[in-house]
Amino acid sequence: MSEVQPVKVNEVACKSILSKSGLSDWTVNCYAGCEHACRYCYARFMKRFTGHAEPWGTFVDARINAPQVLARQVTRAKRGRVILSSVCDGWQPLEEKYGLSRECVRILLDSGWPVGILTKSALVSRDFDLLERGEVDLGMTVSISDERVRSIVEPEASATLERLQTLQQAARRGIEIWAFVGPFLPGLNDDEDNIAWLMGWMAKLPVTHFYVDRLNFRPGVASSVRRMLEADFPHLVERYREIESDEGASQEFERTLYSRVRKIAKRHGVADKARGC
Repeated sequence: MSEVQPVKVNEVACKSILSKSGLSDWTVNCYAGCEHACRYCYARFMKRFTGHAEPWGTFVDARINAPQVLARQVTRAKRGRVILSSVCDGWQPLEEKYGLSRECVRILLDSGWPVGILTKSALVSRDFDLLERGEVDLGMTVSISDERVRSIVEPEASATLERLQTLQQAARRGIEIWAFVGPFLPGLNDDEDNIAWLMGWMAKLPVTHFYVDRLNFRPGVASSVRRMLEADFPHLVERYREIESDEGASQEFERTLYSRVRKIAKRHGVADKARGC
């Protein structure tokens, strides 16, 4: 089984923390790098800008002055929705120690800014006392019901069931919730049983909507996934190589996957909430 490498943490200062984003009006990333070490993470492209040579998932820069910088920036910037976070998980394990994302959320809400959160961590429940008092939507990434597979693909993230239960708890406290269902990886979580389990939860939870996505071979992702397959799922290596290199095979995987998701979502009465498929 693939081994999770130790994480080196650096405390750094930033000059700016509120950035324009294609996902929302603004984004705040209190950390560069992520302990979750998800094998498919597209954010590994950030290494081009951080100067890190270490493998993705083995370093985190904690921007320890992020709250102070944000407090200044929100007085000058045009108010808009802020998502935490776009290229890291704001509630990765280190957040329990540093509390940077919590403090930034507090500053934003106290200043009247709407906040969107996307995470894979049940740690976000620590901050429900803040989230329930402001204009907040909480999204959770979920994709794998099998914990053995999940622990290989998303080594340091919370268990999938724990994430779904966190959304359930948030909804009970009046917090708006949604989900990012994916990415779906061929032969690992794109089967009918797994999709049906996820759609069952989408029906059980009062999510406003959920996004569906497939594995994308973005820069750095292919090599990371390949290493995982060679170590833990060698029988899938050739299938992934074909999907990565053959446009026809890639399109067929996508057509089959999204057709299956739509069919199962309709069966569970949540097809109208699905986005992206």
